[in-house]
Amino acid sequence: MVIIDLHVHTWPKSQCSQIEPAELVLKAKEIGLDGFCLTEHQVLWDLEEVKALAADHGVRIFRGNEITTAQGDILVFGLEKDIQGVVTARALWKDVEEAGAFAIAAHPFRGFKTFGVGQLEMNLDQAAAKKVFKYVHAIEVRNGKVSDNDNALAEQVAEKLGKPGTGGSDAHLIQDLGVHVTIFEKNIEDDAQLLAELHAGRFKAGALP
Repeated sequence: MVIIDLHVHTWPKSQCSQIEPAELVLKAKEIGLDGFCLTEHQVLWDLEEVKALAADHGVRIFRGNEITTAQGDILVFGLEKDIQGVVTARALWKDVEEAGAFAIAAHPFRGFKTFGVGQLEMNLDQAAAKKVFKYVHAIEVRNGKVSDNDNALAEQVAEKLGKPGTGGSDAHLIQDLGVHVTIFEKNIEDDAQLLAELHAGRFKAGALP
């Protein structure tokens, strides 16, 4: 079993983050994470940069990307293509399929912490009909930047659609790292193994012990 925070942002690659990459490694060791994934906004870390950051610290660091689409943000893993600007979820899905990558709908109900499902009069069927879910393999059901209600709805939708759920802190501040995680059944050492385990579905959203 390995515990990985699948959704983390650092500065300056994500301008909205206040986390220095070096402090992230130390914090991950302190709280007992086996690893974390750098998922900057529309920026993919260079592999050699990641290796240098992880060197001699005993923490595994993986690479992903958070892509802005017209239907909502999508975390992608195993996609090397440089994607800039807002694209459609359908166009991104085409790239994901061609690359054999993996796509996760990130915080799919983020706006609901402001308005609430009841106020918008959206039932579960309507929530599950969001277009973005047609173009992802999994749904982020535990995200550290949204409310418990938002996450609960995401979990209900994932169950209804039969899609697996992941967890990630979406950390932009160092204290947020690891508030939600994804627990994998098998050991994972690099990006290729992470991608394989995502496709195999051998994971679940969870929390640090």
